[in-house]
Amino acid sequence: MELVQAQKMLEELVSPWVRQLNLQIEAVGPDESELRLPFDAAFKHGGGVICGQVFMAVADTAMVVALSAALGGFQPMTTVTLNTQFMRPVTDGDLRVIARILRRGKNLVFGEIEIFDASGKMAVHATTTYAML
Repeated sequence: MELVQAQKMLEELVSPWVRQLNLQIEAVGPDESELRLPFDAAFKHGGGVICGQVFMAVADTAMVVALSAALGGFQPMTTVTLNTQFMRPVTDGDLRVIARILRRGKNLVFGEIEIFDASGKMAVHATTTYAML
């Protein structure tokens, strides 16, 4: 899957509110994809840091991109689990998102997502399980 195809798939596939995150696909491969989340002050909650819901939506979406790239295109799937560890607060700056497929079985796919802040420090680590439909 080429970058242009992947970005088009993302824009057509996700719900309108997820599109508002403006995720940009930087690289796709058979086992790993990289995305960038451009910073937007609207992502912050009252405490002045990016809220967890943004990170979780980004992690889930990034894994769908990685899995679709590995499969050569989108196939019906659903999230079974999304376990998220928030390791450090993020107040500003673009985020680098790496989604990696750990194991692809016949019906279940296991993955992990790492989200790095603008300084390159890991801010979020998530693990996922997806069921292929």
